[in-house]
Amino acid sequence: MTKQSLAGKSVLTTFIHTPKLGELECAKDALITLDDQGVIQSVVHLSDEGYPQNLAAARAAESLVEFGQDQYLFPGFVDLHIHAPQWPQLGSALDVPLEVWLQDHTFPLEAKYENAAFAREVYADLVTSLLANGTTTAVYFATIHAEATRILADTCSAKGQRSFVGKVVMDNVAECPEYYRDKDTETALTETAEFIEYVQTNHSNEDLVKPIITPRFIPSCTDDALRGLGDLVEKTGCHVQTHCSESDWQHGYVIERTEKSDANALRDFGLMTRHTVLAHGNFLSDDDMAVVKDAGAGVAHCPLSNYFFSNAVFPLRRALEKGVRVGLGTDISGGPSASMLESCRHVVNSSRLLEEGVRPDLDRSERRTEDSRADFREALYIATAGGAEVLDLKVGKFEVGYKFDAILIDPFAKNAPIYKDFGLFDLEGIAEKIIMLATRANIAKTYVGGKNVSSAQT
Repeated sequence: MTKQSLAGKSVLTTFIHTPKLGELECAKDALITLDDQGVIQSVVHLSDEGYPQNLAAARAAESLVEFGQDQYLFPGFVDLHIHAPQWPQLGSALDVPLEVWLQDHTFPLEAKYENAAFAREVYADLVTSLLANGTTTAVYFATIHAEATRILADTCSAKGQRSFVGKVVMDNVAECPEYYRDKDTETALTETAEFIEYVQTNHSNEDLVKPIITPRFIPSCTDDALRGLGDLVEKTGCHVQTHCSESDWQHGYVIERTEKSDANALRDFGLMTRHTVLAHGNFLSDDDMAVVKDAGAGVAHCPLSNYFFSNAVFPLRRALEKGVRVGLGTDISGGPSASMLESCRHVVNSSRLLEEGVRPDLDRSERRTEDSRADFREALYIATAGGAEVLDLKVGKFEVGYKFDAILIDPFAKNAPIYKDFGLFDLEGIAEKIIMLATRANIAKTYVGGKNVSSAQT
């Protein structure tokens, strides 16, 4: 397929999105018009007055792009939690405990990014693959290495992916291996500030790549580093990302060290803001959720990696009911899939497991967590508009003023048919089948800001 930009054009398409939590909108043969910057200027529905005239005008101006009648436009996915350097080990070492996974597999791999050539090769493959999987916005943990982190930012820019990239801070001698940690606290803070300046200087005009302040988690950082990063947040207004109450060990460690919960400690270090992304949050209490909500921070729900390494299910429904902003993350490579579609399915699956319980030796009334269920609509929302809201980005839905970040789904892609219609399904039924069955092969095109940044091979 030939790559093309839709900027300044009108698109005739059937689109499916979730403009609000729990609300699925399916619009057949809608007309979406973009400005020259790839921002949506108008959305005209088939039933709207003036639709025929708008369609005729676009055709007459030769600015109309028509997608196939059996193709469906979805918002691009917003992946709130990716460990970019872990891409080579995706799907491996999942049979060992978290501590072994980190010390014997993950930290040795991340240490290799001292080699810039290695970083360049891996990051090019990662970003290309994620765009092909429909991830239009990515929030990346990089490594402690300044040069490799710059390479990741440059790669995202070159390939057209909207991204937040963070140099990881790990300066705590007691918890970080000697071969993989920052030289000292001052170096960690200086290199973080220099990376922020690098991105803001070199990528400020493209509206794609932004820096994000990244303490790996409280155990990996000294108090001085955490305070220094908090000061940097106040000075720069940058986004923040870190792990929060992910596992029993981390949750307990923070309480023992700081005499506070993870959420309260992060708040007091100046790292809990409107622009903070908290990965996992499985063990957030009701009081912790109130802290997160009051700060306006958001949680990156990572259902698949929670199975493998947290031994817990994030209470998504409870968090949403409390007004906590929640998006979705793959947690590459703790989650063994690069597909946000697959993560959507695990949102549904994990919520059902939490609601129904999994211990057959207990009575159903004892093993259940009432009212925990989420469906495909909520999964799609947190994978798109919900994640965008956590980041305060105008993407994730097809509305005026939003950037055209989108994926075109072809249910009948060669060797990947995901349903046979037989006249049985309305658009909502088709939407559910796409969410539950589609793969990378069904993503025909990926657009960021109206630019075609990935096309399926035919």
